[in-house]
Amino acid sequence: MHAMQYEITLPADHDMRSVHRRIATKGPLLDSWPGLGLKAYLVRERGLDGSPVNQYAPFYLWRTTEGMNAFLLGAGFRTLCADFGRPAVRHWTGAGLRRGPGAVDGPAAPGPLAATRLTERLPEGADPADAVERALAELPDHPELHTAAVALDPSRWELLRIALWRAGAPAGAPGTRYRVHHLSSPELDRLPAGRHW
Repeated sequence: MHAMQYEITLPADHDMRSVHRRIATKGPLLDSWPGLGLKAYLVRERGLDGSPVNQYAPFYLWRTTEGMNAFLLGAGFRTLCADFGRPAVRHWTGAGLRRGPGAVDGPAAPGPLAATRLTERLPEGADPADAVERALAELPDHPELHTAAVALDPSRWELLRIALWRAGAPAGAPGTRYRVHHLSSPELDRLPAGRHW
């Protein structure tokens, strides 16, 4: 599993309805993308959920590198770059996954409405295996949890934790808060649960 995200920060007075329309029209294009576990179309809006910025920040869990490469080198990402400029794409190696009770299958099933993302730089001398084990043990076990994942960027020794929530994120859930405007999850059921090593 590979985690990936890019963040496009928009001006404070940007009409975010244009981003909502973009997601509504383009989001379903990835609903059957080969090799994609999930893409959560994440949005932050200035003044909502404590956000200081307007931001479009889609998050991906890829099952295959072929699927990821086909997306990054394909027409859809090329169009995004033409519209917003080419963003820096962050990438983490997947370390573990939990599907929660809120991950209901089926085309009519309600998707998640919120997400939280927390990143942590591992201190010099910290054992990465211990940090990952601790993060996996701390993955939320909550009735509204849709999906949670832990991933690691070994170039920066940065740990990522992300959780998708069927309703709003619970009070006290740590991390940056996003609203989920669409979820494409063609191969989520093929991503292995639990520890990934």
